[in-house]
Amino acid sequence: MEQAIFYIILAAFFGLFMAWGIGANDVANAMAPSVGSRAITIKQAILIAGIFEFGGAVLAGGGVTSTIRKGIVDASLMQGQPELLVYGMLASLLAAGTWLLVASARGWPVSTTHTIIGAVVGFAAIGIGTNAVHWDQVGQIVMSWVVSPLMAGFIAWLLFTSVQRLVLERSDPLKAARRYVPGYIFLAGFFMTLVTVFKGLKHIGIDLDPIHSYALAVAIGAVIAAIGTVFIMRIPDTDLQDTDFHYYTVERIFGVLMVVTACAMAFAHGSNDVANAIGPVAAVVSVASNGNVEQQAIVPVWILVLGGTGIVIGLATYGHKVIATVGSNITALTPSRGFAAGLAAAATIVMASGTGLPISTTHTVVGAILGVGLARGIAAINLQTVGSIFMSWVITIPAGALLSVLFFLLLRSVAG
Repeated sequence: MEQAIFYIILAAFFGLFMAWGIGANDVANAMAPSVGSRAITIKQAILIAGIFEFGGAVLAGGGVTSTIRKGIVDASLMQGQPELLVYGMLASLLAAGTWLLVASARGWPVSTTHTIIGAVVGFAAIGIGTNAVHWDQVGQIVMSWVVSPLMAGFIAWLLFTSVQRLVLERSDPLKAARRYVPGYIFLAGFFMTLVTVFKGLKHIGIDLDPIHSYALAVAIGAVIAAIGTVFIMRIPDTDLQDTDFHYYTVERIFGVLMVVTACAMAFAHGSNDVANAIGPVAAVVSVASNGNVEQQAIVPVWILVLGGTGIVIGLATYGHKVIATVGSNITALTPSRGFAAGLAAAATIVMASGTGLPISTTHTVVGAILGVGLARGIAAINLQTVGSIFMSWVITIPAGALLSVLFFLLLRSVAG
């Protein structure tokens, strides 16, 4: 009994460390476009993310979660040796948290999902055998390194090019904004609703079928667009020659839109990616409590709170480094550019959810920002920063696996 309590306490500490890493790295990606475009300050980003990430994690983080993310390892193979799952999950949490600490210190935006997957693959290959790993699943994840940034980049390029042509390059940008921005507001409401439904609510039993999901998204998008139109129409006209005022006003409209999209992305991210930290913790608690190795485990509320708290602390204490990389160092962002990137990322997440493609929020956001930069020409992109980001993506899974192997062997030897 004392040993079981020790393992649960250890899992809680390691889970908090992993959740801290998610906050320092992954949440920064969701908030970076808003901060980089100066739509909000870093303090406001921390406040918004704190409320919505924590809310998503605790309210919609899931009553039941997969003990091993993405089904890449068959937990039933450890049925006769439940202690292997305990050591493996502890090693995976510690390995993932350590790699996220290293990446965040360097300002590298890496995927927390890929980090924990690499860690689980590492311990499973050594602790159980390479046949325990579903390598086809790992192959799909590697494929997503290419697919998600390209898809998000293309959509962002299309969106920002349309914003340039329809609004920013017109002789009267404010008049053009009154005509076309309600359409962008509708798209924002539409895709953010779908992201919340697909990523944020499925964990708590609210599993709408596609027809109802899209109908709800259309309705909410239309309501938000109608409200937005009223506010845009109230913006006072000034002298037509005062184009600086018009540009400033149009960018402020997109800035408000960015804050709305950032809130929805933070809620969806908190509800979905908190499982990277709490899934392994739930697995350890389940095994320590009843000795059963299961593919899925009930998540007590205290574990959800632990995950949500870790995420918020991570963003507040260390998130500024990754926010600087993604929000400022890839390409210069304005609210209209940041809005195009955020909306493209949301659209990509919705499409991937519909097709079952395993994508990373991090890769999607970075790809979308690259797409916006390319709309202004290759010279607008900092290729050195992009090169270091791509390198960090490639080494994330191997780094997670190697660290996990080391920690797994250490834990197993210490425990005898």
